[in-house]
Amino acid sequence: MTDASAPAGLNTEEAVKSYYGKTLKTSSDLKTSACTSQPGQLPKFIRAALGSVHDEVTSRYYGCGPVFPTALKGASVLDLGSGSGQDCYVLSKLVGPEGRVVGLDMTDEQLEVANKYIDYHTKLFNYSTPNVSFVKGYMEKMQEAGLESNQFDIIVSNCVINLSKDKRAVLSEALRVLKVGGELYFSDVYADQDLPPGIREHEELWCECVVGALYWKDLYKLAKEIGFSTPRLVTAGIFDIEDKSYKEFLGDAKFVSVTYRLFKLPETSSEDATVTYNGGIEGFEEEFNFDHGIVFKKGEECNVKAGLVSILTHSRYQKYFTICPGEKKGPGKCSKLEKDPFEYCAERGNKKGCC
Repeated sequence: MTDASAPAGLNTEEAVKSYYGKTLKTSSDLKTSACTSQPGQLPKFIRAALGSVHDEVTSRYYGCGPVFPTALKGASVLDLGSGSGQDCYVLSKLVGPEGRVVGLDMTDEQLEVANKYIDYHTKLFNYSTPNVSFVKGYMEKMQEAGLESNQFDIIVSNCVINLSKDKRAVLSEALRVLKVGGELYFSDVYADQDLPPGIREHEELWCECVVGALYWKDLYKLAKEIGFSTPRLVTAGIFDIEDKSYKEFLGDAKFVSVTYRLFKLPETSSEDATVTYNGGIEGFEEEFNFDHGIVFKKGEECNVKAGLVSILTHSRYQKYFTICPGEKKGPGKCSKLEKDPFEYCAERGNKKGCC
């Protein structure tokens, strides 16, 4: 398997810094739709939090899908490639005053905007002290940024991992800083094929989150090798490359923005079990959409496979479920683990935009 490594002739780190720090002034300067999302389909309470973020912060937002998982109260969250801080400030509201959010970014100009509005959002959310901070550093080298092992409940990232030429290092570091039972919940761009090195030479398309994309199947291989649980597709959306010259350059390659969730689980094995969702997750009191194919309804007893049992047992979701070993007569809950995101989009009518 080949990582989406940039050719030696392209310094992706400096190119990305310059593009997001100097070239782009607002999200309207983007030349493709890779780094856009559709917040209108978010739950009402998340839309409200998003609407409270300062305009200057949102104007510098670049992402391919909302990265706001459920059950966040009191959680410690790390945002990889936090940019101007939009997602961090939404997460700041969602985790509450007892939680904390850390944004990691390598671009001085973006960090300047993010840090500028810490006090603004602290007062807006009526917190006595800030629960969000921003750190300069590289997601491939989080230890150098002072991020210690086993300290975060959740890591999010919004259309950023594709910008790294060393995705193995990013995922390995993510696994290290997560607590056992912690989750990597992220949106990113994926390709329907392994892109040839020549295509990856295109600096602007790399910075636009296109040609750094992994072949989607490679994520599953990489996650397994590093030690994450099998990636679970939450949602996905095809996006078009409208620029004629870009389309000709990319040939028959197709791209999709996908939200995945991966968990850091203990090595101990679990068995199939019967589980019941007891409600209690904000915004999802009656039913909880876990991934693209699994919906838990409050009070409904259902059979689940060992992998999902392990997630529900060891993650922050444990307190919302009653878990009984063994299976009973009743509906089963399972989804195709290695779901083709392009197939998923075709099944739902090729809806565009992640989420």
